[in-house]
Amino acid sequence: MIKISRKTNETDISIELNMTGSGKADIDTGVAFLDHMLDQIARHGLMDLTIKCDGDTYIDDHHSVEDIGITLGQAFAKALANKAGLTRYGYAYVPLDEALSRVVLDLSGRPSLELNVSFTRSMIGTFDVDLIAEFFQGLVNHALITLHIDNLRGVNAHHQAETIFKAFGRALRMATTLDERQAGVIPSTKGLL
Repeated sequence: MIKISRKTNETDISIELNMTGSGKADIDTGVAFLDHMLDQIARHGLMDLTIKCDGDTYIDDHHSVEDIGITLGQAFAKALANKAGLTRYGYAYVPLDEALSRVVLDLSGRPSLELNVSFTRSMIGTFDVDLIAEFFQGLVNHALITLHIDNLRGVNAHHQAETIFKAFGRALRMATTLDERQAGVIPSTKGLL
């Protein structure tokens, strides 16, 4: 079980993460839509995830969403350590009714985000869809992963977002699965990730 906390003048966040869990989530970020999306990562990634955030949402949700991405990225980095024996690459296509997204990732040690989503509206309830990019940018910067997210189609912005988060959980589960043929070996010709 990995435990990470981060406290700034804007947010106070604690995360507990078990990468080899069963998909249980206990999420309370103060941003209801983000809670729903983080639950999708846990359930589809088969990780146990507890996140608590006390943030300055009276201003807006930006600081909480970005800082949760940063802190979750730190938790992933700590959990994956040197990545020995892991599959390293993962991908998933996930549909939800009319929406379809593809997520491909590499536990590369090099942070990079390619996010290609044209949301059909700017708000999902009270949630600003621009914050999805902020969340994933904070996550990749601190998890040190390369992440490609493509929403291939969708009409309903909620469905577009949900397919992205579900696909991310599934791609991460694939990448972090132990590869029996590379037991104890770092999956890189450099010998380091």
